[in-house]
Amino acid sequence: MFPFVFLIGSEERSMKKWLRISLITVISLVIILAGAFFIYVSDYYRADDVAIAVMQSGAATQVQDNIVLLSPATSSDTALIFYPGAKVEYIAYLPILERIKESSGITCILVKMPFNMAIFDANAADKIIDQFPEIKNWYIGGHSMGGAMASNYASNHQEKVKGLILLGAYIYGNYPAENALTVYGTFNTSVAEKINYTENIVVIEGGNHAQFGNYGKQKGDPDATISSVEQQNIAAEAIKEFLVIRND
Repeated sequence: MFPFVFLIGSEERSMKKWLRISLITVISLVIILAGAFFIYVSDYYRADDVAIAVMQSGAATQVQDNIVLLSPATSSDTALIFYPGAKVEYIAYLPILERIKESSGITCILVKMPFNMAIFDANAADKIIDQFPEIKNWYIGGHSMGGAMASNYASNHQEKVKGLILLGAYIYGNYPAENALTVYGTFNTSVAEKINYTENIVVIEGGNHAQFGNYGKQKGDPDATISSVEQQNIAAEAIKEFLVIRND
């Protein structure tokens, strides 16, 4: 009987040791993955001086920690919610939104995303729409991954969204192409290869992926042959024409 008791005690000690080692291994793995994640998201593209100047000029108002509002001189019942590209400081999109506001006369609402990644709050538009009951015509858009997440939101909330505006992105999800505007540069071939529709597409000759925002050169993105000002002006004009058609 005593050897049997000894064996049971030995197995219990072995089991406890195995559980302890497993727990330490899991905790270590979680710490390593969390560290890798924070290192990854901490390496992002910063807004340039032009974007910072727009923020400091008073043209944009930080109404909440995660929302920047650009209001036209004359109040509008139409607004664009804009999701920034992945790993890009959100205020980098203030210059193009300022151009859209000025050319189209609409309210533009820029969203700050958790960890600068729209994938972590794709439904951010819900709270914004509820917050501004005076807005009757809602559009949503974004750049790159922000455009993909905006498209996903529009697909799932078609009763709330009148139109979708994509910069350097393509329709993601089940959203009618006739209600969407897709704008990209000729050097942004990764977008061109994914488009399987023909409605409302504007291709900017000489434009690239990064110049829809003001955050400098993006890794892997070819140099544009036009300035960021020209690329953003063309995009803003295309958006104006799209809004005119959609709001008629």
